[in-house]
Amino acid sequence: MGSFSIWHWLIVLAVVLLLFGSGKISGLMGDVAKGIKSFKANIKEDEKEGDASMTAESAPPAGTLPGPAATTAHPTATTTTTGRPAA
Repeated sequence: MGSFSIWHWLIVLAVVLLLFGSGKISGLMGDVAKGIKSFKANIKEDEKEGDASMTAESAPPAGTLPGPAATTAHPTATTTTTGRPAA
């Protein structure tokens, strides 16, 4: 039940070649190659634009956000799980 034998793959390849023909397959592979080249070129463009925008945004932010509120609980005070002071 495992993988197909070499004869199965040869028959599948022959059927694909008969249906699509070698011209269509080579044209399809050429289109795939063009798409990959275009994708790589666009990725390089985006990286260059990202680097330029990172240098422009290197200024510190205008304001600051307040931190969490400080608690003033006594360091020896303990509470139980109900929130009441321990006895």
